[in-house]
Amino acid sequence: MGNPQTETWARVMVDYSTGVQAGETVAITGDVAAEPLLRAIYREVVKRRAFPVLLPRFSGLTTDLLSNGNDEQLQYLSPVERFASESADVMITVNAETNTKSTSGVDPARQRVFGQARAGLLQTFMTRSASGELRWSSTLYPTDAYAQDAEMSTADFAEFMFSACKLHEPDPASAWRELASEQQRLIDWLADKSQIHLIGPETDLTLSVKGRTWINSDGHRNFPSGEIFTGPIEDSAHGHVCFSYPVVTGGREVEGIRLRFEQGKVVDASAAKNEAYLLSSLESDEGARYLGEFAFGTNFDITRFTRQILLDEKIGGTVHMALGVGYPDSGSQNRSAIHWDMICDLRKGGRVEVDSVPFLVDGRFVV
Repeated sequence: MGNPQTETWARVMVDYSTGVQAGETVAITGDVAAEPLLRAIYREVVKRRAFPVLLPRFSGLTTDLLSNGNDEQLQYLSPVERFASESADVMITVNAETNTKSTSGVDPARQRVFGQARAGLLQTFMTRSASGELRWSSTLYPTDAYAQDAEMSTADFAEFMFSACKLHEPDPASAWRELASEQQRLIDWLADKSQIHLIGPETDLTLSVKGRTWINSDGHRNFPSGEIFTGPIEDSAHGHVCFSYPVVTGGREVEGIRLRFEQGKVVDASAAKNEAYLLSSLESDEGARYLGEFAFGTNFDITRFTRQILLDEKIGGTVHMALGVGYPDSGSQNRSAIHWDMICDLRKGGRVEVDSVPFLVDGRFVV
């Protein structure tokens, strides 16, 4: 990636996405493969007279811990982990994995111990974010590993990512504000509605969002973004759903996921690939079998599946649901150590009705 692109990326994340102010403490965390962008973000934070704290991550260390550590080590929360979620004013994360399958051989039970130990920290992070005490943004730096997962060259993936972030626009912040305005129009229409009915291939699912808050995700927290989401009423989901794309998490690709809900709870689950891992994750805790999020993707610059959830859940014309913990500012009361996003592509033969009125048909908003 050329230096001008990197500098633009950093400037938008510091100015638009997180609005860094003088005197604030900014945790900058990311994989060392993203060094050019991490350095650029650091420089931008310094320019704003804020206090940057760089927290680099080295490839494979978490795998070493999961493979060789005992339970006490897996459950240990370092001061560094606590600082970013509990104390920083701003957190900027740059993911840049060089091997997205590095934890594929780890016992899922050990991953569950690791995740459960961090459930409280995740809740603290979400609570501080909901209150405005913590502002954050997360992005994805193009690596060979991400490009391979997306079945693209690294150069093509970099351009794809740049476009998804609207960094090719003369004024990226203005482009994000335009999307925010369109998303707000959809939110205003949804604000007083109650029932969502999702209909698609092997899918017939209803859930309630009555009284819940829709969030306008417009390039501030996720970068890129482009979605509107809420927290469904916890006991409302009923029916069955078949997810179009694999879930890629914990170094594994779980494909062909089918879930059946009764009174909000997953009562039957299957997958064509890595089913055992899916079932193990559903046993993480009580909240793992309930939905914490329901969302519509609105970023039509993201046109293809890449196996990177930061991008895929934003694909315009799709919907996604997350099992596990929900965002408190959406009204969600679900608590869990997991947050698994799963995507339904409705661009060819699917629709969403809201209070019996068509809202999304074949991937296009019709209200």
